[in-house]
Amino acid sequence: MSHPDQSRPHEHEEVEKSKVRTAHAEHTEPTTSPHDPKEINPKMSSDVAYWSKEFGVSGAQLHEAIRVHGTHVEKIRAALTRHKAS
Repeated sequence: MSHPDQSRPHEHEEVEKSKVRTAHAEHTEPTTSPHDPKEINPKMSSDVAYWSKEFGVSGAQLHEAIRVHGTHVEKIRAALTRHKAS
């Protein structure tokens, strides 16, 4: 069965054309300082990325430390230092 109007493509053909992939912007790690140098905001992905890299832990490990010890940078630093030593 052919399309009734040959001058118009099938709807699925238009959808397929709209799915053509374009290059994404290159991913760069944030090089800026944290939002607050004394407190970690676990709801800000830039803070989690910064402090995870600073402490050498994963985001999940940082979130767990925040859950247990709070958001104060020095408390988290001390807790993670003790944890790495054991």
